[in-house]
Amino acid sequence: MFILQLLILIIGFVIAGLEARNAYKIYLAQQRIAHGSIVVAAVVLVLAFGVAGSFGEVPAGYRGVVLRFSATTGEVKQPGLYFITPFIERVVPMNVQVQAYSADAAAASRDLQNVSTKVTLNYSLDSDPQKIVDIYNRLQQDWEDRIIAPAIQEATKADTAQFTAEELITRRPEARDKLEALLRTRMESFDLHIAAMSITNFQFSDEFTKAIEAKVVAFQNYLQSQNVLKQRQVEAEQAIAVARGDAEANRLRRLQISP
Repeated sequence: MFILQLLILIIGFVIAGLEARNAYKIYLAQQRIAHGSIVVAAVVLVLAFGVAGSFGEVPAGYRGVVLRFSATTGEVKQPGLYFITPFIERVVPMNVQVQAYSADAAAASRDLQNVSTKVTLNYSLDSDPQKIVDIYNRLQQDWEDRIIAPAIQEATKADTAQFTAEELITRRPEARDKLEALLRTRMESFDLHIAAMSITNFQFSDEFTKAIEAKVVAFQNYLQSQNVLKQRQVEAEQAIAVARGDAEANRLRRLQISP
């Protein structure tokens, strides 16, 4: 009986081992199938990203600088649909439309008066493909912070130093034209073109403003006193003329009465 029981036990272990082996084979097969599905899904996903990244569109008013591994290739895409090599190339849009930039500027006049103003520039990038590439190589897309903003500050200081505070008011068009010329020279060297420039009224310290107002009031009072003086002179001349006329009339009457 013991031998029979031992034999049954051995047979049970053998059958259990075979079943476990079959189950393990089935598990491995399922794992391979699952792994294959993941690989296929990953490949499809990579291909989808590649196809999606191989084309795009440059908007109207822009140019697209083509980069290969973050370095410019010299190629510039015009507005419209484009195709590039995925994962290797990309396109950076560059705005060539007229753009506006404003900045507050402070300086000192020739007579050392503090002056502040606001300068507004309408400018554009040169749309020539080679120059667009040069702009990106030198400035990427930071031309406002790296070129325009400091140029406005430097040009404003250089311009206002040529005029007294009073001349900045009386010769404002001349001061504006000189400021624009200074900015144009600075920006043209980076292929940035000024379309128009404007400045708000120059602002001065409170003391200077009050002094100007007092001067204006004094001048107005002077003009008023001159007008009063002229009016009195005219009235005096009129009175003299009337007196002379009366005297002449009296003289004529006396001649008529005398025999």
